[in-house]
Amino acid sequence: MGPGPSDVPSQVLRAQGAPTIGHLDPEFLRCMDECRAMIRAVYGTENTMTLPISGTGSAGMETLFANLLEPGDAALICTHGVFGGRMAEVARRQGAEVVEVKAPWGQPLDPEKVAAAGAGRRFRVLALVHAETSTGVLQDLAPFRAIADEHGALLVADCVTSFAGVPIELDRHGVDAAYSGTQKCLSAPPGLAPISLSERAMERVRAREHEVRSWYLDLRLLARYWGDERAYHHTAPVNAIFGLHEALRLVLTEGLEARYERHARLSGELQAGLRGLGLELPVAETHRLPPLTLVGIPDGKDDKQVRRHLLDRYGLEIGGGLGDFAGKAWRIGLMGASCTPRHIALCLSALEDALS
Repeated sequence: MGPGPSDVPSQVLRAQGAPTIGHLDPEFLRCMDECRAMIRAVYGTENTMTLPISGTGSAGMETLFANLLEPGDAALICTHGVFGGRMAEVARRQGAEVVEVKAPWGQPLDPEKVAAAGAGRRFRVLALVHAETSTGVLQDLAPFRAIADEHGALLVADCVTSFAGVPIELDRHGVDAAYSGTQKCLSAPPGLAPISLSERAMERVRAREHEVRSWYLDLRLLARYWGDERAYHHTAPVNAIFGLHEALRLVLTEGLEARYERHARLSGELQAGLRGLGLELPVAETHRLPPLTLVGIPDGKDDKQVRRHLLDRYGLEIGGGLGDFAGKAWRIGLMGASCTPRHIALCLSALEDALS
């Protein structure tokens, strides 16, 4: 019950343990196509360029910035936690001039401040984190398309902790590019990064003046393998994609609305129980992220000692705080297959014991 990975259903583990076949086998190509269609459904998009990158969620981040940015480009990056800061660092490594807009940790971004920070300038990208894993803040995407348009920017979103846990709706919000991971609300093993890019974003990729610095993450090359041409690029992680296929199938079988409702409802039950133990929740309810709850550590309680007690006595893992919340808060995940009443009951009873 940490910030990921979440529990992996037995069906996904069985699928991932199927016999390995070739990465150009017709059966595997069918699996690839079905994965792309299901990723589109979860993202809420019709984007043709939608696929899982062979790598973790951070590889998805690298892919988008490596393809969308060139040396000298300006990038407006919103930071209110670890992963906004990581986006800024990745953008700098692409040679971009980064302007950071910062908000206090545990609070959402202020769209007016974001717009003001870029006033009078044009940017190649405007990037923000939809679900900040380090703080448990869910950011409303709705205001940012208009801000991106004001600055001539592509809108990029980190959806690592929101994918399959809360609605994203890329097309409705006008998001041009998004990336995620498989190990959180999707409940597949880590190792793949579902990404999606709009046609506007792909026009930018095709119009680059310089080669993408990473051959492995070059979307123009990957498009030839994942598209109709089926040109060899790299040996895809066949069995990981089998597992991804099954995880996506389980999500869509449950139904997106039912899945989102489950995460919201059980998160509310967990938070009520945590407050019943006298624990503080630093993030305001209006922008609290259902799949991940930030919990203040009571005065006089040792962070590592409590977490070690939970792990040793109950086999229960929760996450420690990061950055501004290091040593001050825990992060409790209710993600995918780990979002059940049984998990809540175990967590609350184990915490009560540890704190006593």
